[in-house]
Amino acid sequence: MLLKLSFSTAKTVERLVACNVGRVRWMSTGMEKGSNFFFRQLFDTVSSTYTYLLGDMKTCEAVLIDPVLEHAERDAALIKELGFNLLYAMNTHMHADHITGTGKLKSLLPGTKSVIGKASGAQADMFLIDGDVVCFGCYKLLATATPGHTNGCLTYISHEQGIAFTGDTLLIRGCGRTDFQEGSSETLYHSVHNKIFTLPENYTLYPAHDYKGQTATTVGEEKKYNPRLTKPLKKFIDIMDKFNLPYPKMIDKAVPANRVCGLY
Repeated sequence: MLLKLSFSTAKTVERLVACNVGRVRWMSTGMEKGSNFFFRQLFDTVSSTYTYLLGDMKTCEAVLIDPVLEHAERDAALIKELGFNLLYAMNTHMHADHITGTGKLKSLLPGTKSVIGKASGAQADMFLIDGDVVCFGCYKLLATATPGHTNGCLTYISHEQGIAFTGDTLLIRGCGRTDFQEGSSETLYHSVHNKIFTLPENYTLYPAHDYKGQTATTVGEEKKYNPRLTKPLKKFIDIMDKFNLPYPKMIDKAVPANRVCGLY
Protein backbone atom coordinates (compact mmCIF):
# COMPACT_ATOMS: atom_id res chain seq x y z
CA MET A 1 0.00 0.00 0.00
CA LEU A 2 1.27 3.46 -0.90
CA LEU A 3 0.93 6.23 1.64
CA LYS A 4 1.77 9.92 1.57
CA LEU A 5 3.41 11.32 4.69
CA SER A 6 3.06 14.90 5.86
CA PHE A 7 4.76 16.64 8.70
CA SER A 8 1.56 16.64 10.72
CA THR A 9 0.12 13.20 10.04
CA ALA A 10 1.24 9.76 9.00
CA LYS A 11 -1.23 7.04 8.11
CA THR A 12 -0.18 3.48 8.61
CA VAL A 13 -2.03 0.55 7.11
CA GLU A 14 -1.37 -2.94 8.36
CA ARG A 15 -2.63 -5.98 6.51
CA LEU A 16 -3.38 -9.19 8.36
CA VAL A 17 -2.76 -12.09 6.01
CA ALA A 18 -2.78 -15.66 7.31
CA CYS A 19 -0.06 -17.80 5.76
CA ASN A 20 2.55 -20.38 6.63
CA VAL A 21 5.90 -18.80 7.48
CA GLY A 22 7.53 -21.91 8.92
CA ARG A 23 10.25 -21.93 6.26
CA VAL A 24 11.09 -18.25 6.63
CA ARG A 25 14.09 -17.61 8.84
CA TRP A 26 15.34 -14.36 10.30
CA MET A 27 18.56 -13.17 8.65
CA SER A 28 21.25 -11.54 10.79
CA THR A 29 21.89 -8.19 9.12
CA GLY A 30 22.10 -5.72 11.96
CA MET A 31 18.32 -5.54 12.39
CA GLU A 32 16.81 -6.37 15.76
CA LYS A 33 16.87 -10.10 16.32
CA GLY A 34 13.52 -11.62 17.11
CA SER A 35 11.58 -9.18 14.93
CA ASN A 36 9.42 -10.28 12.00
CA PHE A 37 11.56 -8.34 9.53
CA PHE A 38 13.12 -10.48 6.80
CA PHE A 39 16.13 -9.33 4.76
CA ARG A 40 17.99 -11.05 1.95
CA GLN A 41 20.70 -9.61 -0.30
CA LEU A 42 21.07 -11.19 -3.74
CA PHE A 43 23.72 -10.57 -6.40
CA ASP A 44 24.21 -10.50 -10.17
CA THR A 45 27.83 -11.22 -11.12
CA VAL A 46 27.58 -9.71 -14.61
CA SER A 47 26.43 -6.20 -13.65
CA SER A 48 27.51 -6.40 -9.98
CA THR A 49 23.95 -5.50 -9.03
CA TYR A 50 22.49 -6.14 -5.60
CA THR A 51 18.84 -7.10 -5.34
CA TYR A 52 17.13 -6.90 -1.95
CA LEU A 53 14.20 -8.97 -0.70
CA LEU A 54 12.42 -7.49 2.32
CA GLY A 55 9.46 -9.06 4.00
CA ASP A 56 7.18 -9.24 7.01
CA MET A 57 7.36 -12.81 8.29
CA LYS A 58 4.04 -12.46 10.10
CA THR A 59 1.91 -11.27 7.19
CA CYS A 60 4.13 -12.78 4.45
CA GLU A 61 4.04 -9.54 2.45
CA ALA A 62 7.29 -8.63 0.69
CA VAL A 63 8.98 -6.18 -1.67
CA LEU A 64 11.94 -6.69 -4.00
CA ILE A 65 14.33 -3.82 -4.77
CA ASP A 66 16.32 -3.60 -8.04
CA PRO A 67 15.66 -7.03 -9.59
CA VAL A 68 17.69 -8.12 -12.64
CA LEU A 69 15.94 -9.68 -15.65
CA GLU A 70 18.28 -12.66 -15.91
CA HIS A 71 17.53 -13.60 -12.29
CA ALA A 72 13.76 -13.11 -12.31
CA GLU A 73 13.17 -16.87 -12.17
CA ARG A 74 15.64 -17.24 -9.32
CA ASP A 75 13.99 -14.47 -7.35
CA ALA A 76 10.47 -15.74 -8.00
CA ALA A 77 11.42 -19.26 -6.94
CA LEU A 78 12.94 -17.98 -3.69
CA ILE A 79 9.91 -15.85 -2.92
CA LYS A 80 7.57 -18.81 -3.49
CA GLU A 81 9.76 -21.15 -1.46
CA LEU A 82 9.78 -18.77 1.49
CA GLY A 83 6.02 -18.36 1.32
CA PHE A 84 6.02 -14.64 0.60
CA ASN A 85 3.46 -12.65 -1.37
CA LEU A 86 5.41 -10.13 -3.44
CA LEU A 87 3.51 -6.86 -3.40
CA TYR A 88 6.00 -4.64 -5.20
CA ALA A 89 8.99 -5.08 -7.52
CA MET A 90 10.77 -1.75 -7.07
CA ASN A 91 13.60 0.10 -8.78
CA THR A 92 15.78 2.78 -7.23
CA HIS A 93 16.13 4.36 -10.69
CA MET A 94 16.08 3.60 -14.41
CA HIS A 95 19.23 1.52 -14.73
CA ALA A 96 21.70 1.79 -17.62
CA ASP A 97 23.82 -1.29 -16.89
CA HIS A 98 21.18 -4.02 -16.76
CA ILE A 99 17.57 -4.66 -17.66
CA THR A 100 15.16 -4.66 -14.76
CA GLY A 101 13.33 -7.82 -13.82
CA THR A 102 10.16 -6.06 -12.68
CA GLY A 103 8.14 -6.78 -15.79
CA LYS A 104 9.11 -10.45 -15.86
CA LEU A 105 8.35 -10.86 -12.17
CA LYS A 106 4.83 -9.58 -12.74
CA SER A 107 4.19 -12.54 -15.03
CA LEU A 108 5.91 -15.03 -12.72
CA LEU A 109 4.18 -13.73 -9.59
CA PRO A 110 0.73 -12.46 -10.60
CA GLY A 111 -0.48 -9.57 -8.49
CA THR A 112 2.96 -7.99 -8.18
CA LYS A 113 3.08 -4.29 -9.03
CA SER A 114 6.08 -2.52 -10.55
CA VAL A 115 7.28 0.64 -8.81
CA ILE A 116 9.69 3.42 -9.84
CA GLY A 117 10.24 7.14 -9.29
CA LYS A 118 7.86 9.37 -11.25
CA ALA A 119 10.76 11.54 -12.43
CA SER A 120 12.41 8.54 -14.11
CA GLY A 121 10.16 8.72 -17.17
CA ALA A 122 9.78 4.92 -17.13
CA GLN A 123 6.56 2.92 -17.21
CA ALA A 124 5.33 1.22 -14.05
CA ASP A 125 2.18 0.40 -12.13
CA MET A 126 3.04 2.86 -9.37
CA PHE A 127 5.08 6.06 -9.44
CA LEU A 128 6.73 7.48 -6.35
CA ILE A 129 7.70 11.02 -5.45
CA ASP A 130 9.68 12.35 -2.52
CA GLY A 131 7.90 11.55 0.75
CA ASP A 132 5.80 8.63 -0.47
CA VAL A 133 5.76 5.53 1.73
CA VAL A 134 5.56 1.92 0.54
CA CYS A 135 4.13 -0.51 3.10
CA PHE A 136 4.49 -4.28 3.36
CA GLY A 137 2.99 -5.89 6.41
CA CYS A 138 3.78 -3.69 9.40
CA TYR A 139 6.93 -2.29 7.79
CA LYS A 140 7.42 0.68 5.49
CA LEU A 141 9.96 2.28 3.20
CA LEU A 142 10.19 6.04 2.82
CA ALA A 143 10.92 7.08 -0.78
CA THR A 144 13.41 9.94 -0.72
CA ALA A 145 14.36 11.77 -3.91
CA THR A 146 18.14 11.67 -4.40
CA PRO A 147 18.70 12.74 -8.03
CA GLY A 148 22.06 13.40 -9.64
CA HIS A 149 22.94 10.06 -11.19
CA THR A 150 19.54 10.23 -12.92
CA ASN A 151 16.58 12.53 -12.41
CA GLY A 152 14.46 9.74 -10.98
CA CYS A 153 16.85 8.31 -8.38
CA LEU A 154 15.21 7.37 -5.08
CA THR A 155 16.70 6.20 -1.80
CA TYR A 156 14.41 3.89 0.15
CA ILE A 157 14.73 4.39 3.91
CA SER A 158 13.50 2.21 6.76
CA HIS A 159 13.86 4.30 9.90
CA GLU A 160 12.51 1.46 12.01
CA GLN A 161 15.33 -0.85 10.91
CA GLY A 162 17.98 1.87 10.57
CA ILE A 163 18.75 1.00 6.95
CA ALA A 164 18.60 2.69 3.54
CA PHE A 165 18.87 1.48 -0.04
CA THR A 166 20.78 4.14 -1.93
CA GLY A 167 20.72 2.83 -5.50
CA ASP A 168 23.53 4.38 -7.54
CA THR A 169 23.41 7.71 -5.74
CA LEU A 170 25.79 6.59 -3.00
CA LEU A 171 28.01 3.55 -3.43
CA ILE A 172 30.49 2.09 -0.96
CA ARG A 173 33.36 4.61 -0.99
CA GLY A 174 32.01 6.01 -4.23
CA CYS A 175 28.94 7.25 -6.09
CA GLY A 176 27.15 6.84 -9.39
CA ARG A 177 28.35 8.37 -12.64
CA THR A 178 27.07 11.79 -13.61
CA ASP A 179 28.25 11.96 -17.23
CA PHE A 180 25.14 10.54 -18.93
CA GLN A 181 21.37 10.07 -18.56
CA GLU A 182 20.53 13.47 -16.95
CA GLY A 183 23.57 13.26 -14.67
CA SER A 184 24.59 16.25 -12.57
CA SER A 185 27.53 16.18 -10.16
CA GLU A 186 26.25 19.18 -8.23
CA THR A 187 22.79 17.69 -7.85
CA LEU A 188 24.17 14.32 -6.71
CA TYR A 189 26.43 16.02 -4.15
CA HIS A 190 23.50 17.90 -2.63
CA SER A 191 21.34 14.76 -2.65
CA VAL A 192 23.92 12.83 -0.65
CA HIS A 193 24.75 15.60 1.79
CA ASN A 194 21.16 16.75 2.35
CA LYS A 195 19.26 13.46 2.23
CA ILE A 196 21.67 10.62 3.13
CA PHE A 197 24.45 12.14 5.22
CA THR A 198 21.78 13.71 7.45
CA LEU A 199 20.60 10.25 8.53
CA PRO A 200 21.95 8.88 11.84
CA GLU A 201 25.55 7.74 11.42
CA ASN A 202 24.80 4.19 12.51
CA TYR A 203 22.30 3.61 9.66
CA THR A 204 23.42 0.80 7.37
CA LEU A 205 23.48 1.68 3.68
CA TYR A 206 22.90 -0.86 0.92
CA PRO A 207 23.86 0.27 -2.60
CA ALA A 208 22.64 -1.01 -5.96
CA HIS A 209 26.16 -2.12 -6.91
CA ASP A 210 29.58 -2.94 -5.59
CA TYR A 211 32.59 -3.96 -7.65
CA LYS A 212 34.99 -4.93 -4.87
CA GLY A 213 33.04 -7.55 -2.94
CA GLN A 214 31.72 -5.29 -0.18
CA THR A 215 28.08 -5.67 0.76
CA ALA A 216 27.17 -2.65 2.89
CA THR A 217 28.43 0.49 4.55
CA THR A 218 27.18 3.05 7.08
CA VAL A 219 26.39 6.73 7.02
CA GLY A 220 29.25 7.40 9.42
CA GLU A 221 31.77 5.50 7.32
CA GLU A 222 30.89 7.31 4.11
CA LYS A 223 30.93 10.73 5.80
CA LYS A 224 34.47 9.97 6.97
CA TYR A 225 36.02 7.80 4.26
CA ASN A 226 34.23 8.40 0.94
CA PRO A 227 37.09 9.72 -1.23
CA ARG A 228 34.81 11.85 -3.38
CA LEU A 229 31.92 13.02 -1.25
CA THR A 230 34.05 14.14 1.70
CA LYS A 231 35.48 16.85 -0.55
CA PRO A 232 34.04 20.36 -0.96
CA LEU A 233 31.50 20.70 -3.77
CA LYS A 234 33.87 22.35 -6.24
CA LYS A 235 36.51 19.66 -5.74
CA PHE A 236 33.89 16.92 -6.05
CA ILE A 237 32.70 18.32 -9.38
CA ASP A 238 36.29 18.49 -10.60
CA ILE A 239 36.88 14.84 -9.62
CA MET A 240 33.75 13.70 -11.44
CA ASP A 241 34.60 15.75 -14.56
CA LYS A 242 38.03 14.15 -14.87
CA PHE A 243 37.02 10.48 -14.74
CA ASN A 244 36.74 10.08 -18.54
CA LEU A 245 34.95 6.75 -18.12
CA PRO A 246 34.11 4.59 -21.15
CA TYR A 247 30.65 4.68 -22.69
CA PRO A 248 28.37 2.30 -20.73
CA LYS A 249 28.28 -0.90 -22.76
CA MET A 250 24.68 -1.82 -21.85
CA ILE A 251 23.07 1.63 -21.94
CA ASP A 252 21.72 1.49 -25.51
CA LYS A 253 19.91 -1.77 -24.70
CA ALA A 254 19.10 -1.31 -21.02
CA VAL A 255 17.60 2.18 -20.99
CA PRO A 256 15.03 1.60 -23.78
CA ALA A 257 14.03 -1.70 -22.16
CA ASN A 258 13.80 -0.17 -18.70
CA ARG A 259 11.54 2.59 -19.99
CA VAL A 260 8.93 -0.12 -20.51
CA CYS A 261 9.43 -2.02 -17.25
CA GLY A 262 12.00 -4.40 -18.77
CA LEU A 263 9.52 -5.80 -21.32
CA TYR A 264 10.75 -5.11 -24.85
